[in-house]
Amino acid sequence: MNFIRNVYKYFCKVEVALCCIGFLGLVSMVFLSAFLRFFRVSMAWNIDMAMLLLAWTAFLGADIAYRSGRFVGVDIVVRGLPQKLQWVIQIFVFLVILAALGIIVYFGFRLAHFDRLRRFQSLPIPFSIVTLSIVLASASMVISTLIKIKERLFLLFGKNPDSQSIAGG
Repeated sequence: MNFIRNVYKYFCKVEVALCCIGFLGLVSMVFLSAFLRFFRVSMAWNIDMAMLLLAWTAFLGADIAYRSGRFVGVDIVVRGLPQKLQWVIQIFVFLVILAALGIIVYFGFRLAHFDRLRRFQSLPIPFSIVTLSIVLASASMVISTLIKIKERLFLLFGKNPDSQSIAGG
């Protein structure tokens, strides 16, 4: 179990690093494109690469935010309820999220399969690489959701989730 926990922690660190690198690349591509346009130099591949980096950084960033508990939440409805009831409601919400993520992963794979023949206008790579960003981030969110459900179940039944936790939030 420690091996799986260590692999997951390493995956999370790699995901954060890739997201940071992708964001820096995205900003660089857009800045370079705007700067060169001032000199009437067109780089058509820049726009396609920026779109690719935007998709990956947005979805990886969403996964990072979700895993660390930084997603926007509305707790005003349950704030006044007893703690155990709050955990039950959280588990229910996580199960709904899990179902939605499962649907996204399934149909995302199907869309990536259909997009494998479609190419970018100026890059010789398949458009399915963009679609796979949704699938990978959603699959990672599935893992994060399962961990969150497990932690809430430990809280609900009086066990210490901190000794078992492998993800924040």
